[in-house]
Amino acid sequence: MSTTGTTHTLVVETEKAGQRVDLFIGEALGLSRAKLKKLFESGAVKLDGRVAKKGVLVVAGQKLTVVVPEERREVVPEPEASLVVLHEDEALIFVDKPAGRPSHPLQPGETGTVANALVARHPECAEASEDEREGGLCHRLDIETSGVMVAARTREAWEAVRGAFGGREVEKHYWALVTGPLADEGEIDLPLRHHPRHPDRVEPALEEGEGAREAHSEFRILERSGEYSLVEVRISTGVLHQVRAHLAAVGAPLVGDTLYGGREEPGLGRFFLHAKALGLTHPKTKQRVRIESPLPQDLLSVLERHQLPYPPSPSGRGSG
Repeated sequence: MSTTGTTHTLVVETEKAGQRVDLFIGEALGLSRAKLKKLFESGAVKLDGRVAKKGVLVVAGQKLTVVVPEERREVVPEPEASLVVLHEDEALIFVDKPAGRPSHPLQPGETGTVANALVARHPECAEASEDEREGGLCHRLDIETSGVMVAARTREAWEAVRGAFGGREVEKHYWALVTGPLADEGEIDLPLRHHPRHPDRVEPALEEGEGAREAHSEFRILERSGEYSLVEVRISTGVLHQVRAHLAAVGAPLVGDTLYGGREEPGLGRFFLHAKALGLTHPKTKQRVRIESPLPQDLLSVLERHQLPYPPSPSGRGSG
């Protein structure tokens, strides 16, 4: 099968030896799991001149060629998609992402994402981000995570906010419901890496270990009720699944997050994690802005079921 596109040539370095070839390519080229799957299925990956299978382990010195097909980068406007706007001005739009909706498309023509609805409302957002499919979004949230997201309406604003995220200048506050013993407040300074056998999750890593990424979280208990605790987590870094993996690592996994050992919650079709607030310096006014998202009804119902007050009491922490 012939494939046209951009050809990438990669040589396996000693420190990458023993890694699965699909994970090696994904890290080197920044490709999604879905894209990698298609590349291997189409025979677009060759290892030392032979078509490679995605499960093989690479050896130092081996040469890989990967042909990545050209794709349309446009995001499809989707006017019928609902979009709850929390705040908008000439430079930025803060939206309330519902659980179950992806942030932006991964495949050409994909719909049903926040970016689709953004571009339908503000077409200029498609030109703000480097990849049009991002629809001006300056960051991502997991599909199951609800809450506040920020998008830019100009390239200048997008670059400024992206730089703020990269420089750890954005305040990111999450609310999570957990079970398990947890101090009233604390910090979690624990590097994370992709799990070598489960690419869809991360795990704690040695600080200098292969693939380790710095990850720092601060938490405080808002309310307690029996085994359940409503926790506010502030993260300065932005590693995949950081809040989920960090809380699980200290013995307090998210309710509903079975991937990280969380307790199942009847009637809740996702894990309990909500992006409650974003705080950043506005790229135009240079003033600090903070935008909050209210808890959605499905999470409020869980709090009520476990007798956790909302909003939390001023003193917080409830009953132990």
